[in-house]
Parts: sequence; structure tokens; C-alpha cells
Amino acid sequence: MNKPVAWSEKLMRFTSVSVAGALALICASTSLSGQRPDNQVDPRSMALLQQGRAAQAAGDIAGATGLIESALVVDPRNRAAYITLADIARTQGLPGKSIRLYREALSLEPNDVVALKGEGEALVQKGAVTRARDTLAKLRTVCGATCPAANELAAVIAKGPPVTATAQRTPPAVPGTPAPATPQ
Repeated sequence: MNKPVAWSEKLMRFTSVSVAGALALICASTSLSGQRPDNQVDPRSMALLQQGRAAQAAGDIAGATGLIESALVVDPRNRAAYITLADIARTQGLPGKSIRLYREALSLEPNDVVALKGEGEALVQKGAVTRARDTLAKLRTVCGATCPAANELAAVIAKGPPVTATAQRTPPAVPGTPAPATPQ
């Protein structure tokens, strides 16, 4: 026995569902409207980055590093801060750290020409020339074959990794073998 459903009962059934849907829509829209877009970096973070760059220019590398790291704490989407820290690490002879920092910047913007060039130079500094060539290929894809950054990275790759002081040392003498003659 199917009894016809009254109009008021239909209204009550659909009203509760539509109210729940409207509340879900309102909650989602208000939570999204309060967020900044990915390309808008917190101004406090940018101010700390500028102070860090000024400290770097003045020769205070430790102070610069602290200020730039603080900029990243304020806003971890500050790609320029990652690149500046990577540049500092590379000049300090820490290519592994600089590669990691360049990759952080590239995770935010995969086509960042400055970060790609810096990563390639750090890879060469570390001795990973094959991976640097891969980075050069991506850089040429992003900015073209006549791009100055690509040409500079190609020159660094052609020059090759730096010769370290450990490569110039003579190996230690093995017991029972004659010592190598020293050039005069």
C-alpha cells in the first residue's frame, strides 16, 4: 500500500538535504577565500630577505643566513630566499646543501631560470656533470637555446668540476714500497 506523500513531507525531506549542502558550500568557500595565492609572498618575509641580502653584501654571511632562514620561517613559499641561501652555500663550497635548496625553489616553480642555472652550477661543483647536462637541457627547454643563463651554464659544464686540493696530494706511502720521488 503506497500512500501518496504529502507536499509538506516532501518539503521537509529536501529542505534538510539542501540546508546541509548549502552549509558545506559556505564552509568551503570561506576557508578558500582567506588564503593567499601561491605567488604572493608575505611582505615580512620579503623584508627579512632584503635585510639578509644587505648583510651578505656587507660580508656578514652568518647574519645573512640567519635572516634569510627567518624569512623562510615566516613564509616557506619565498622562492627567492631559497635561491639566495643556495647561492651562499655554493660560495661556501657546500654544493650538496645548495643543490637541496635549489630543488626547494624548483619545487615551488619548476621553470625558475635562476634556480635551474644555480642547480646546474652546483652539480658541476659537486662533480655530477651528467646531471648538470640534464639540468642544462631543461634550462634550454624553458628559456631557449640563446638564453644567457643556458649559455653561462654550458660554459661552466665545459670547464668541468673544480680540481680539489685532495686530488693534488700524493697518495700516502704503502709500507714496503719505495716512496715516490718529489719533483725539484
